[in-house]
Amino acid sequence: MYDSSSSGLKIPTSPQEEDKGEGKVYGKVFAELESVDLPLGTTLRSVYDDQPNAHKRFMEKLDARIRNHDREIEKMCNFHHQGFVDAITELLKVRADAEKLMGQVSDTNRRLQDAGREVKAQTEEVIRCRIQQRNMATTVEKLQLCIPVLEMYSKLKEQLESKRYYSALKTMEQLENIYIPRVSQYRFCQIMAETLPKLREEIKEISMSDLKDFLESIRKHSDKIGETAMRQAQQHRTFNSAVQKQVTLSCAKPLYGLNSRTPLHHNGLITEAADEEEMDEEVLTAQDLVDFSPVYRCLHIYTVLGDRETFENYYRKQRKKQARLVLQPQSNMHETVEGYRKYFNQIVGFFVVEDHILHATQGLVTRAFTDELWNMALSKIIAVLRTHSSYCDDPDLVLELKNLIVIFADTLQGYGFPVNRLFDLLFEVRDQYNETLLKKWALVFRDIFEQDNYSPIPVENEEEYKAVVSRFPFHDAEIEKQQFPKKLPMSQSVPQIYAQVKEFIYASLKFSESLHRSSTEIDDMLRKSTNLLLTRTLSSCLQNLIKKPHIGLTELVQIIINTTHLEHACKYLEDFITNITNVSPETVHTTRLYGLSTFKDARHAAEGEIYTKLNQKIDEFIQLADYEWGMAESDGRASGYLMDLINFLRSTFQVFTHLPGKVAQTACMSACKHLATSLMQMLLDPELKQISMGAIQQFNLDVMQCELFASSEPVPGFQGDTLQLAFIDLRQLLDLFMVWDWSTYLADYGQPTSKYLRVNPSTALALLEKVNRGMKDTSKKNNIFSQFRKNDRDKQKLIETVVKQLRSLVNGMSQHS
Repeated sequence: MYDSSSSGLKIPTSPQEEDKGEGKVYGKVFAELESVDLPLGTTLRSVYDDQPNAHKRFMEKLDARIRNHDREIEKMCNFHHQGFVDAITELLKVRADAEKLMGQVSDTNRRLQDAGREVKAQTEEVIRCRIQQRNMATTVEKLQLCIPVLEMYSKLKEQLESKRYYSALKTMEQLENIYIPRVSQYRFCQIMAETLPKLREEIKEISMSDLKDFLESIRKHSDKIGETAMRQAQQHRTFNSAVQKQVTLSCAKPLYGLNSRTPLHHNGLITEAADEEEMDEEVLTAQDLVDFSPVYRCLHIYTVLGDRETFENYYRKQRKKQARLVLQPQSNMHETVEGYRKYFNQIVGFFVVEDHILHATQGLVTRAFTDELWNMALSKIIAVLRTHSSYCDDPDLVLELKNLIVIFADTLQGYGFPVNRLFDLLFEVRDQYNETLLKKWALVFRDIFEQDNYSPIPVENEEEYKAVVSRFPFHDAEIEKQQFPKKLPMSQSVPQIYAQVKEFIYASLKFSESLHRSSTEIDDMLRKSTNLLLTRTLSSCLQNLIKKPHIGLTELVQIIINTTHLEHACKYLEDFITNITNVSPETVHTTRLYGLSTFKDARHAAEGEIYTKLNQKIDEFIQLADYEWGMAESDGRASGYLMDLINFLRSTFQVFTHLPGKVAQTACMSACKHLATSLMQMLLDPELKQISMGAIQQFNLDVMQCELFASSEPVPGFQGDTLQLAFIDLRQLLDLFMVWDWSTYLADYGQPTSKYLRVNPSTALALLEKVNRGMKDTSKKNNIFSQFRKNDRDKQKLIETVVKQLRSLVNGMSQHS
């Protein structure tokens, strides 16, 4: 019995059903076994996994099946046996033919094999050749793709070796974008592609190194470039001055140009001299002095590499550093003009290069960048020049500095740089120049004054007279009428001073040239600088000369005469300035020369010094006075010192004949007043305790000599006894004591008609007390019994009475005051 759940087959349970059922089941199994498409494993497993003894029954059924098939085969064989026998018989009949055919086939096969073997060999050879041909064609095809890559790479190497880096970068670009992608599957192309970025970096480094060399080169050559540019600027100025009378110039660009951008002509007008000069000296350009290819190459390289901004920033940064170095002057630059020239050459060379880079490249430097550099440089230049020019004490050096600044400014102005601040600086330098000129001319004036003999100029003949007049504007009809030899009133210093003032004006004019100023402004500059020379330098020299101890009265008189003539010559100096500037003196706001006040002040100082020295000389004579204040009687003649003093004054006043009248009169009056005051002070000296009447008489004689001198009119021009009035105080005082007219004095005191109106009570009292003491001392010495003489006693009482009255007057005056 089979379990239907395990095999999927329904097994019958009754014997009949079982036989019937087993026949269906095993029939199905056998059908499955006989089928070649179905797997046997499942079928056999269903047989072996059924109920017990199922295998045995299956084998029995299988044997029965086999026997059944054998019977069918046997039936079929019996049915076909005769046909088989007939077929065998027929087959045996053809056996011999088959063997014969077999032999022929074998022979044919042998001969075919022999023939095919050769064909096979040839076919194999053909196949091999065809393969080689195909490989060669493939190789040629691939090589045709690779050869351009290799050629381009070889070209790249050659360009690198020949330092054609810009072309090398273009070649790299072609390799990367065109050639390498075609053969990128090959190893060598991959290596090549990996190498190209490294080559780019090498090119960047090499080009940057070339740029650094270029920057170093232009730093070294800036001096030469600037020198060439400034020399061409100076030639341009010379050319302009040569043709300015023929053509009106309009200079938008300079004739000098280091960038080969400037024409060398003016409206078609070229002088032969300019042509010859142009032929003799070839105009150098910046390219002639510096190779700019490194900067172009580096710019192109960084542009191709897409790193142009980095390059621009680096270039500008380095140039700024170089600008600061160029603008740093040497510490001793102010000592020589070469120091300034080298400084300017370097700056000009720097900005000429920048101007060339600005116009030769697109955007490497911009106008804004160059303007920024120039503004920075201009501020530094002005500060440097202010500092170093202040150290200059040589006017020639300052003048050369000015010329250099003008050429420097004109040169850079031609390249579009604003230079107005430089011309403004020139006004400051002009003040410095004037200061150095003033110092130089102060030494010149001092030497002239020291070498002057302070005596009138002698002229022996007409030629000498004309020589003096040609140097100094002197005209005097009376002197011209005199016969030779004759003397001119001024000393040698006057024409020398006048000539030196003109030289100063010329020197000052030199600085005003090329400052692009109008004639009126130049005229104003000259007049102001000349005023400084007259009012400060010459005035100071005159004042110092007048104050020198060794300058005597004769020299002072001559100085006054000299200043008078120099004062008269000031109008000729104004005419001289007008002639060289072509500016009319009637022009509005024209500055006038202050020479008149200068020479007047000097003359007044000399006059005051004459008065002072004259008084000092009088004091020296007074100090020689040796009065015997206790003498009994005078010796009947004036003192020797006083006669010497009067003789000195007489000879001195004779020298004053060339002085203006008021000066001589004032000097004479001052001398007489000072002499009178000194004599009065001698009488009233507090240290002098007593005076005898003999001494009063001697003193009276000396005063009389002074009055005689005053009445002799030592200086003409005094009216009446004006000069004698200087001694009126002394005269009235001495008369009062000589006449002993105290009653009149006391009675008329305070009256306008008083005979002794100029005698002050305090003065009379002081002198009377000294006389009283002198009288007492004399009486004691002459007679011990003098106090008993009646006349002496009366005189003594009178003196005591007068003393009391004088004291009363003095006290009354003090109370009233």
